[in-house]
Amino acid sequence: MSEHRAPRAAKRSLRFALPAVAVVSAAVLAGCGQQAQVDEEVTAAAILPVAKVEVVMQKVAAGARTGEEVYKAVCTTCHASGVLGAPTTGDAGQWAPRLGKGLDALNASVINGLGAMPPRGGGSDLTDAEVLRATVYLANTAGAGFPEPAQD
Repeated sequence: MSEHRAPRAAKRSLRFALPAVAVVSAAVLAGCGQQAQVDEEVTAAAILPVAKVEVVMQKVAAGARTGEEVYKAVCTTCHASGVLGAPTTGDAGQWAPRLGKGLDALNASVINGLGAMPPRGGGSDLTDAEVLRATVYLANTAGAGFPEPAQD
């Protein structure tokens, strides 16, 4: 007779365990739908870049740039590497025929453009004085010895 009671006891404990498991499972699944609170300051700090780059625009008064400043901002793009047949900065051999024409002719070529070089070397905001200073600077790197024009 003890064999007959054992299956009944197992069924009875299973009858109470199944509803308990169902209730616990429902409670766990109900919590899954809730979204966690996000601290936006912590998130922002976590995704900050390693370094920051700040670009500051500095306006220079028209006509106040030196020949070197104009060269570095406008002329170096082509003349540093000789792009499109531009005479290379400091190469006396390439500059000799141009320097032989004189400063006025050289400066007129820069102002009006020559070959692939656009007028004013592409620096449309350059004044005539700035173009002259840049021309003198660039020519002097090839040994011209032109006097540096005065700053306004």
